[in-house]
Amino acid sequence: MTVNSNTRTSSEVFVMESDNVREGLWPIRKRADKVQYFLEHHNGFFYILTNAPVNDTEMTTEGYYLARCQAENSLVDRWQIVMYPGSDCTIQDMDIFHGNLVLFLQKNGTPLFCSINMPIDVDIQEPKELNDLNPWYLPIPSNMCSIIPGSNNDFMSSTYRLVVSSPVIPDLTVDYDLRKRTFTVLHQEEVTSLSANLGTVGKSNVSSIQQNLQLVETSQSWSDLSKLYSCKRIEVISHDGVLIPLVILYSREAHRYGESPGILYGYGAYGEDLDKSWCSERLSLLSRGWVLAFADVRGGGDLSWHQAGTKANKINSIQDFAACGMHLIKEGLVQQNRLCAIGSSAGGLLVGAVINMLPDLFSAAVLKVPFLDICNTMLDPTLPLTVLDYEEFGDPNIPAEFEAICSYSPYDNLSPGVCYPPVLVTASFNDTRVGIWEAAKWVAKVRDITCTSCSQSVILKTNMQSGHFGEGGRFMHCDETAYDYAFLMKALRLDDITTA
Repeated sequence: MTVNSNTRTSSEVFVMESDNVREGLWPIRKRADKVQYFLEHHNGFFYILTNAPVNDTEMTTEGYYLARCQAENSLVDRWQIVMYPGSDCTIQDMDIFHGNLVLFLQKNGTPLFCSINMPIDVDIQEPKELNDLNPWYLPIPSNMCSIIPGSNNDFMSSTYRLVVSSPVIPDLTVDYDLRKRTFTVLHQEEVTSLSANLGTVGKSNVSSIQQNLQLVETSQSWSDLSKLYSCKRIEVISHDGVLIPLVILYSREAHRYGESPGILYGYGAYGEDLDKSWCSERLSLLSRGWVLAFADVRGGGDLSWHQAGTKANKINSIQDFAACGMHLIKEGLVQQNRLCAIGSSAGGLLVGAVINMLPDLFSAAVLKVPFLDICNTMLDPTLPLTVLDYEEFGDPNIPAEFEAICSYSPYDNLSPGVCYPPVLVTASFNDTRVGIWEAAKWVAKVRDITCTSCSQSVILKTNMQSGHFGEGGRFMHCDETAYDYAFLMKALRLDDITTA
């Protein structure tokens, strides 16, 4: 049975038999607030990844679980729970094939993929946990990898393709044989200037990372830059005792404890994680001794982590980011007067709010198409994203939620007479997500009410052609990045030296 379905939505889900279109669409389940479904068809069943309430006392479950129902119009409302992920694991997505079910997982903040043989023959009367289904965890080089599925469009295939990378591992294209439980490295991005220093990682390193791994051919290996660059994941204690993941990257040769400059990146909204995949643009800073740190504050990540940084809880994101910045200085990873911050869009709100709260924490910042005037924007429902953002930041028509927004709004909480760090604020004329006026208003107010000598180093750079994501093309992106880096070096007075 082949079915056309809407596989990811919080609205009502309909399906249709492609070989019997005259029957039209029929619903899987009616719409429910905050409930999501991922729907796949296999061998007469719909497999459903959902956070739908298990009983009538719940709004939704804490995370997703796997259920199934028979693919018949009269039986689709009879769901049977197949599997819960376990207490220390969450399911992010799934992909289904003739012989395998592939699950995208998060375990203690680490992305994982696993494969389960299909069809699933279990006693559905008793829901299982993931490990009861004998999953094969796809081997990856480290627990800090970014993993992106490739083009896996062949339902009958037993090969699954992933693109794997990390801050110290250039992009790998890997084919995993789900039937034989082996893998093949097809390609790795070449880093020409550092080729001679690449370390090789083979099966001995991989086998210790995951269980259920069958040994692969000795020729299977990949290369990384861990001999040149240190990349570690730590946890920082936030204001309320919650541990915040922080990934720290620096050159083993150029870094100097207590002396090096650094950049703290943050976003913390819409359930999105920071991109920590391989990026060759970072090499120029790393070779100068800079520390690059990525704070996965609340508001990003999986469902519970996201909700812990939304609406009235948004202050958690801001406090988390501040805690990560103070940790870098306290531990000597970054010199006290050389810590910078970069935030884009909602990440600009994050950085702007921390600057208001702790003006002395950052010595410079880059706010890229930042969401700075949140109070006025959320009060204007005619703007494209305002009403949709009620779920993320709160509804200003509700007094308590409006007060929460006002409490951290970067534009409304600027401190008169206070010294602010040098800030580069970028805006795009054709930006339909964040109005160009938000950056302009914030810069004008900073120059007007804060320390007159310091505010002269707050700069507005407007692109009259681009949209929210900047101009297209690799070279334009490189130009923008070079400008950002040059500004930070100038602000820290490092522009006349080659190393920190």
